[in-house]
Amino acid sequence: MSTATPSYDDLAAHFLRMHRFGHLGSIVSWDRAANMPPKGNDARAASMAELAALLHRLRTEPTLGDRLSRAEQEPLSDEQRANLREMRREWFLSTALPEALVEKRQLITARCEHAWRSQRPANDWAGFLENWRPVVAIAREEAALLADKTGLSKYDALMDRFEPGMTSAQVSRVFGAVRQWLPGLIDRVVERQAKDAVIEPVGPFPIAQQQVLCRKVVAMLGFDFEAGRLDTSTHPFSGGVPEDVRMTTRYREDQFLPALMGTVHETGHGRYEQNRPRELLGQPVSEARSMAIHESQSLSFEMQLGSHPGFAKVIAPMLVEAFGEQPAFEPGNLWRLMTRVKRGLIRVDADEVTYPAHVMLRFEIERPLIEGEIQPEDVPSLWDAKMIELMHLDTRGNFKDGPLQDVHWPEALFGYFPCYSLGAMYAAQWAAAMRRVMPDLDARIGRGDFAPVFDWLRQNIWRQASRWSTDELTIRASGEVLNPAFFKAHLEARYLG
Repeated sequence: MSTATPSYDDLAAHFLRMHRFGHLGSIVSWDRAANMPPKGNDARAASMAELAALLHRLRTEPTLGDRLSRAEQEPLSDEQRANLREMRREWFLSTALPEALVEKRQLITARCEHAWRSQRPANDWAGFLENWRPVVAIAREEAALLADKTGLSKYDALMDRFEPGMTSAQVSRVFGAVRQWLPGLIDRVVERQAKDAVIEPVGPFPIAQQQVLCRKVVAMLGFDFEAGRLDTSTHPFSGGVPEDVRMTTRYREDQFLPALMGTVHETGHGRYEQNRPRELLGQPVSEARSMAIHESQSLSFEMQLGSHPGFAKVIAPMLVEAFGEQPAFEPGNLWRLMTRVKRGLIRVDADEVTYPAHVMLRFEIERPLIEGEIQPEDVPSLWDAKMIELMHLDTRGNFKDGPLQDVHWPEALFGYFPCYSLGAMYAAQWAAAMRRVMPDLDARIGRGDFAPVFDWLRQNIWRQASRWSTDELTIRASGEVLNPAFFKAHLEARYLG
């Protein structure tokens, strides 16, 4: 059957095919982190490298440029034109990289990440550095090729893949402003909370019971277990595809809040994925807009909703059911526990007030690392200096809780970290927009009615996917582009108000 848009239809079929190969890749990547036995790593890395090379060949097929140009002349809808824009962007960036580099990157990062799992608990910086130098080298090579293609700086070229249109100059301005008020805010909040009487939970908290609790909370937050799973991994993450979302968390028997709140965080990612427009799945326009927008969803769940006093009231009885009754589970005390501000070494366990310091530290190290201004062996001393400056904490000799703590650098995910704090800023902006149209939102959350939050996010973020640029999406949702003032106002209201 002939159509008025044969070139576009042909491209849509081509990108759907790539989506399906990517589906397989995302599931085997999840399996490597959650289930695969250690001796399977080399064979899995080779298979994933082969798949990455195949996908790269499809993204850079020699005829794609002409096919994209022909499709642009066809009578397309606005939605189709948005999809074509995203197709062209994917093709343009992919053609900057040779297949051999794509395959080599997969092998090098797989080797480094797999070794990191044992090197981190062993505090083995020297062993890690041996595997990490090639990771940094190939990331720099990749950055140089993308920079030549796009005209961006090397670091910006890597960041642009996660956060289209964002530059390190913009990030530096935003983070520079936050640096002016954040240390003082941390001091004031810590001083204020020192006067609070907080009852600490008494463990142990058996992992099996934590797993049951986390599943119940995830279900309460609307995650569809018929289209996803919750498992355990070394580092919490979300992956898979909208039809099969894979989330992971990690547990410790002496505490339950890190696993619980980490799971709430990943559920925000998972619900975004499950609610992307199903009629467009397989097309670039159905993808999440950016990683900062994705993080705004996990932080809308974890910080805006999950750290709300109304949420503490709702889950308090669930904690009693899981672990037995104790004074720490009184809703007011539980909320104080959930919003406790404490300078700590671990980013993923950080509260929302100190969290931006962790992100700024990484940004201020990885940008000069990719630009060649510092070398991999310089990282620990820079980390130590910045941790003292930003958090007043001594990390000398503690690589496990320092530069080895995250999976991002072993996997060459340079340019990703800024998205976390940008996401927190977007989440605060979304919450302010919700309250403007729903003045009774906080009362409804206190009654356990989370539907208004989910409905707003579904309409304004999830269903929009990549139809708009990030700025346009933000304006449509909240009335203006990203404004960090909402984040500052949120922190001051919650912790000092």
